[in-house]
Amino acid sequence: MSDSPGWTSPGAPPPDDGPGHSPGDDGKGTGHGNQPPPSPPPAAPQGWGGGQQGWGQQPSGWGGWQQHPPSPKPGVIPLRPLGVGEMLDGAVSTARAHWRTVLTVSLAVAVVTQVISTVAMRVWLGDSSGLAALENNPEPTTEELRDALNDLLAFSSVTGVLTLLATVLATAMLTIVVSRAVLGRGVTLGEAWQDSRPRLLRLLGLSLLVPLLTGLAVGGPGLLAALTGSFGLTTLCVIGGAVLGVWLWVRLSLAAPALMLERQGVRQAMRRSWKLVGGSWWRVFGIQLLVLVLVFVVASIVELPASAIAGLVSGDDSGVLGGSVTETSWTYLAITGIGAVISSTITLPISAGVTALLYIDLRIRREALDLELARAAGVDRPAGES
Repeated sequence: MSDSPGWTSPGAPPPDDGPGHSPGDDGKGTGHGNQPPPSPPPAAPQGWGGGQQGWGQQPSGWGGWQQHPPSPKPGVIPLRPLGVGEMLDGAVSTARAHWRTVLTVSLAVAVVTQVISTVAMRVWLGDSSGLAALENNPEPTTEELRDALNDLLAFSSVTGVLTLLATVLATAMLTIVVSRAVLGRGVTLGEAWQDSRPRLLRLLGLSLLVPLLTGLAVGGPGLLAALTGSFGLTTLCVIGGAVLGVWLWVRLSLAAPALMLERQGVRQAMRRSWKLVGGSWWRVFGIQLLVLVLVFVVASIVELPASAIAGLVSGDDSGVLGGSVTETSWTYLAITGIGAVISSTITLPISAGVTALLYIDLRIRREALDLELARAAGVDRPAGES
């Protein structure tokens, strides 16, 4: 663990930001406020994985059988390498144990985002003469095309910026909640805000930079190939760019929890994610893909019935049910908006929770973070040891 920054204990006072000092740069601090760094155990336990010894493993017992007492579990997960089911269970358990904070964050973000998006849709799309002209005219004029594109651009810009800001805020605060839940500690809304607020601007920069790099990886090769005029080469480059973009996204997918929990900068957080995911790319990809599928399924279960009910209540075939976007009524938008709020409130904690727990799991496997977490939680011995 000599090259790792250690664990920044949630709720600890911010590190000294004076000149020439950065969190964890002395290789000694573990982020426990002003307390001196804990002394290493007499026989320094090594990390999990690769045949090394960690929590939940002891020398051979009677008859040569290996004894495995339960791993310490001060919070929502046991302090050992986690399985996929344990990550999902940990995310759900966090939402249940700290439901007031989680519900407040998720619901507030979902409501504000959906209200503004609904109004923007009605203003720029519902009353758009340009879009109406496109729907009713197979040969629109240049002026009609320009009006339609302007309306679409305005709507996309407003909703895109709003979604980005909401995602940053929700990710930051929910990551703090999960980190405390791992230690078995409670967290209020005010505490989550205080811990996450100093990192919001950097997290915003990270949230802009990662999609930008991924987008360049996806579109760059295809754009360059398109200049040659070769359809076959362009197709191959587009496919290769998509593969490259997915690979890059996975390698950087843990940068957000690294930034929040290690209190690092944007570049340092990206390097940490790159290092942690290295050698575990397929596992991280599979878990992240599973979360995306789960979020999509949950959102569909909630939003599709809401759209059907909205169509029946509004008395027309608006929106998704097969009508014109420009004819979407306020009633339809309100009911579908309620469905979107419910689905976001459910899926946001799952997505943020699994990502944070995946980061913790990789650090347990690579850097024996379970030992530092056990010290932070006040568990200095394996369960069952006197």
